[in-house]
Amino acid sequence: MDSLDSFSADYAEARDKFRAAAADEGAQTQQIPHPLTGPKGEALAVDVAWLGPREAERVLVTFSAVHGVEGFCGSGAQVDWLRRGEGRDLPAGVAVMHVHAVNPHGFAWLRRMTEENVDLNRNWIDFAAERPRNLGYEALAGVLSPADWSAETQAATRAALGDYGREHGAAALAEAASGGQYVDPKGIFYGGQAPVWARRTLTDLLSERLARARRVAVIDFHTGLGPWGYGEPIIVEGPGDPAYERARNWFGAAITSMAKGEAAISKVSGDTLEGVPALLGHAETACVALEFGTLPGPKVLNAIRADNWLHMHGDPLGADAAAIKAEIRAAFFGDQPDWKGMILGQALATARQALGGLAAA
Repeated sequence: MDSLDSFSADYAEARDKFRAAAADEGAQTQQIPHPLTGPKGEALAVDVAWLGPREAERVLVTFSAVHGVEGFCGSGAQVDWLRRGEGRDLPAGVAVMHVHAVNPHGFAWLRRMTEENVDLNRNWIDFAAERPRNLGYEALAGVLSPADWSAETQAATRAALGDYGREHGAAALAEAASGGQYVDPKGIFYGGQAPVWARRTLTDLLSERLARARRVAVIDFHTGLGPWGYGEPIIVEGPGDPAYERARNWFGAAITSMAKGEAAISKVSGDTLEGVPALLGHAETACVALEFGTLPGPKVLNAIRADNWLHMHGDPLGADAAAIKAEIRAAFFGDQPDWKGMILGQALATARQALGGLAAA
């Protein structure tokens, strides 16, 4: 079978391929139904495949579709890993758990956000504490997340964002747009006011399945930042943190650190890669986001803004939907043979690095 066939055209096909590949490899499987359905009424679920000893104390975990529409990439990598039979000769005492479509609603509806319009990578905060503030977003809220998406509004808001960037700098604009915000439920990169379904589901899954684990490596597949097809291995921690050194040992020196300001994305509040180690305080963890580049940043941001308008102020099944959905799909899925091949090669190498690190630890 052509390895590029591991990728899919939509969520339903991706789910079918993942479940079939897991069954073919004899994986222990689990389905966690989502309470809502997809745009065609299709059932949604988080699907889990476990390979290796159930009592393993060393576990590699992979996540796809934390950011819904980005699931095309992660699902393809997970299916390819299974189809290659990588789970048939795992190191002694090591297991692998693939979590397919952490945010299945976003994957099916071609949204980066969850059904609550929440960015899952801004939702892992302590909601009992004071919410983080993003003053830049608050100043630009009507520009970044307008209630109108006419050609005139698009031109005016792009000009306003350009002016802000020239006045405050590109880093400040990026922080304002994507750093996360907790004041505008209809806005982009909204972090929510409580743990959402996807966070609660992942919390329960990891707490149950990894209760015995003593060492855990996590690969969280993402797209939308960086050069075409390049997978940047990003971690949250910085030098001096044991998890930083552990990640360098397990994933290699090419990792980039949000804490050091060297990653394609600056440090954000409520990232999943912060939430998971906090859940697994009994284990040594090394968590990496493998971020694959697609289109230039302004095009990606515009696709997010257009999709936000469609779901918050328009009709996601209406006349405007097809063009906007094509735009956001292209922003997060490089649907070309060269891009797909780059994803599979780098994903496979990263998984093998993680397994080697777990085995040697």
